[in-house]
Amino acid sequence: MPDTRIVSVIVPCRNERDHIEAFCRSVAAQQVPEGWTLEVWVADGMSDDDTRERLSAWCAQDARFHMIDNPGRIVSCGLNRCIEASGGEFIVRLDVHTVYADDYIAQCLAVWQATGADNVGGPWRAQGESGPAAVVQRAVAAAFQSRLVAGGALSRDLAYNGEVDTVYLGAWPRCTFERFDGFDENLVRNQDDEHNLRIHKGGGRIWQSASIRSTYFPRASKLDVFRQYRQYGYWKPFVMMKHGQAAALRHLIPGLFVAVLLGLLLLTLIGVPTILYAPLPAGLREVLVVVVTACASLALLQGWLYGTAVLLISWRIAREQGRDLLWHLPDVIAAYHFGYGIGSIRGWWDAVVRRRPDPAFGRLTR
Repeated sequence: MPDTRIVSVIVPCRNERDHIEAFCRSVAAQQVPEGWTLEVWVADGMSDDDTRERLSAWCAQDARFHMIDNPGRIVSCGLNRCIEASGGEFIVRLDVHTVYADDYIAQCLAVWQATGADNVGGPWRAQGESGPAAVVQRAVAAAFQSRLVAGGALSRDLAYNGEVDTVYLGAWPRCTFERFDGFDENLVRNQDDEHNLRIHKGGGRIWQSASIRSTYFPRASKLDVFRQYRQYGYWKPFVMMKHGQAAALRHLIPGLFVAVLLGLLLLTLIGVPTILYAPLPAGLREVLVVVVTACASLALLQGWLYGTAVLLISWRIAREQGRDLLWHLPDVIAAYHFGYGIGSIRGWWDAVVRRRPDPAFGRLTR
């Protein structure tokens, strides 16, 4: 048995021209414990900017880095190609849009060795770039980190240490993949949730440690946040249907909220012209007036309550994170909730009724 053990870093990427070199520098600077050596596998999803050229140049100057093709283009395919190509006893997933503490990999190894868990990782800490031009991204990060916006997921709790349902990114002994297989390549999003669910159902353990530190830089536009969370909402029902998993309340509320609001608005929009122009018996017309008035009133009440709650939450977040965020937080919070809600409605329809995903949701939004 060789004296040196290998830790394999696996990275899916596509069109990361502006970030790939800084990412490679940060990985190259990682502290690896004595007795371990580092190899880095980057699966490029057939980038059409010059990511591949920049990555190839980096691989040529640092023999620890390797680039492989990911013709499937999505994250789950890229992760599996990296796992297949790598030779490490321990595997650490990294993301190009995240900055890591210098001891990130060392801490992953230490926590794994201390706990014997099947997957280890740190909390999901989001942060925006500095400067006035990045105020939207800072608002996105502040909303992401808020329990009032994102619910009570332990993965957002920066101080929590212990067993969890899922962790950000993840780090595994290779035997985890031998026991539970790789990532589901049918899933464009939520592939990590599904894999962690498989670990849990198979009797494995997932451990979160505050000592595993990283900072994630989220989307910098409200439309991109909406599209991203629409995909998260869309693919979650497929994961739950696959495993017969009961949905957590925080996963159901956005879809139910949007469905009720859209239903009330639709009934109002259909009912008003029907009352005005359709030849109806007087008694039926009176009933419709009551029903349509009730629907319109409930829609207005629901919208008013939601809007008021969003403004109050925005004010509270801005008071803690910066007053300049206040003008953007309501839109950002709505993008999170309506994106996830609309995606969830469509996802349940396709998962339960059509029993297959829509190809339109088959590519990543970044």
